[in-house]
Amino acid sequence: MAKINGGIIGALNPTSFGKCTVTSQTSSGTLTTQPGTRLTSVAVIAGGGGGASEHGGGGGAGGFRTCASFSVCGATPYSITVGAGGAGGSGGGQNKGVNGNPSIFSTITSTGGGTGGTQGPTPAVGTGNPGGSGGGGGGTYAGPTFKGSGNTPPVSPPQGNPGGAQSPTGANGTSGGGGGAGAAGACGGVGPSNNGGVGGAGALVTDLFGPSQPFYLPGPAAGYFAGGGGGGPNNGGSSQPGGIGGGGAGGGDSPNVAATVGTVNSGGGGGGGTQSYQAGAAGGSGIVIVKELNKASGVWNLKSQFSAQKSGTWPVAAYSLDYLVVAGGGGGGGDYGAGGGGAGGYRTSFPGGTKITVGIGSNPVTVGAGGAGGAANPGIAGTSGSNSNFGDITSTGGGGGSNYPLATGISGGSGGGGGATGTPGPSPFSPLNNAGTGNSPPVSPPQGNPGGSGTSQPNYTGAGGGGGAGGAGTPGGNATGGPGGAGSANSISGSPVTYAGGGGGGILRACAPFGTAGSGGSGGGGAGSAGSGCAVAGTVNTGGGGGAGSRNVSAGTYAGKSGGSGVVYVRGPSSVTFAAAPGTNTVTTLPAPAGGCKVATFTVSGTLTVS
Repeated sequence: MAKINGGIIGALNPTSFGKCTVTSQTSSGTLTTQPGTRLTSVAVIAGGGGGASEHGGGGGAGGFRTCASFSVCGATPYSITVGAGGAGGSGGGQNKGVNGNPSIFSTITSTGGGTGGTQGPTPAVGTGNPGGSGGGGGGTYAGPTFKGSGNTPPVSPPQGNPGGAQSPTGANGTSGGGGGAGAAGACGGVGPSNNGGVGGAGALVTDLFGPSQPFYLPGPAAGYFAGGGGGGPNNGGSSQPGGIGGGGAGGGDSPNVAATVGTVNSGGGGGGGTQSYQAGAAGGSGIVIVKELNKASGVWNLKSQFSAQKSGTWPVAAYSLDYLVVAGGGGGGGDYGAGGGGAGGYRTSFPGGTKITVGIGSNPVTVGAGGAGGAANPGIAGTSGSNSNFGDITSTGGGGGSNYPLATGISGGSGGGGGATGTPGPSPFSPLNNAGTGNSPPVSPPQGNPGGSGTSQPNYTGAGGGGGAGGAGTPGGNATGGPGGAGSANSISGSPVTYAGGGGGGILRACAPFGTAGSGGSGGGGAGSAGSGCAVAGTVNTGGGGGAGSRNVSAGTYAGKSGGSGVVYVRGPSSVTFAAAPGTNTVTTLPAPAGGCKVATFTVSGTLTVS
């Protein structure tokens, strides 16, 4: 029986007509919702903790809490608190900093990041403070009990991670990095280095607010928030970076550089000071982001639909599409003892996974570039690859391979391989446990795997291979570089192709016979060098990691090679129409038995128009 207003019989579902308006609140104030708004997506990020002075632990990132569907009332003012970053520990003594301040939207509160510990006379001073993410342990007290705990007070999902502990040996006075929203802070002094720990990686908000917003950080950090601060070094150590997402770098002793502050409105932790009474740096202020949603699922009356269409807030039609998003691979480290580059992050719905909903119209696509290989003589680490993105899906660039004496591989979609060193270990060819972590920041299913560790023994030692989408990189061995981790095969394009293999590890001081370099992982990973020839770059549009360089005393030095660029595929039913720009990107129709499915292939960044 029809209703007098022409409506459809059935229960009315709640609708929200917020025009997908995104507001970034960078200071405390009030947000008044639009009259038709009933649902929002929200990110609440607190202020980062300050880094401590003198052997100072990095500040923990501010708490990071998100909600994809948070109910609100229309035309209603909501008070917002944006937490300030905590001050860094003052120089001229052994001083902890100050925790960051909380950020609040409605019933969601994120806790400020914890300050780092310092080289103090008691465990209380040496221990990083708890917080949204915990501060790094100061460079005095060894062991995991002296790092600041994260997710304090506890919420679900967790709002952060712990800081890193002081050097596991307890001997060299290096401090831990602050925890980040996406990963724990690294321990100080891993391997033979006097460096502090790297800050924990932040986390992405692109699944809620899209791949590009004016308030995002620039470059590969776009969409990341709440990175931990880098830890301070001991005598001779160099500055270590904060976590992606605004974490400040730790101070450096060689060369002498000051710790840097967490980025404003990122929630990043401040960097820890050096052993020379250097001050710690302040944490970055937080931010609150609110997207007022359009949603009209199920049954609604026609009067509501007409009103929403008239005001331009009625949701447009959409398709459920399969995707494969592969980021750029990391570059291999340069010179002797260098690790292979990690493969670019690999995320897919095909076959059988959760598809992405894409509206009719133009949709940006980003294809990440491969990271540059590290130079030789003096050697430097490889550069991480760049992210790839489509819609709410972002795959992280592969981590760069390490180099001697940095030793530690860089974390990423898949982690870079750890470097070999010429320092004797406790046993012949001791593993260093210095590989870059994979699936950083974490997503489910995982987007990659860790690299392989290098070895520690004078001469003839091998570095680790970069991680791949299908497996971890292999550790280095006696005159043997570790092979890169295997990639993963996918048939979204209509035929099976393997993507995202890790780069092979190199050799430390390989005299003739040169030894064996690590092979590249299946899926475009480049082979490493063994001192008698060049490494191999990752294959273009596979996300493969670059092969590592090497050095031979008589034959010269070899640079690492670049990672392969990424690729994006989008697959839809026969009823959809795709147009891909620019012209180097293509659209194909698959023959039976695929039933006329359309596949858009992006080898460079561009635009997918759906109709």
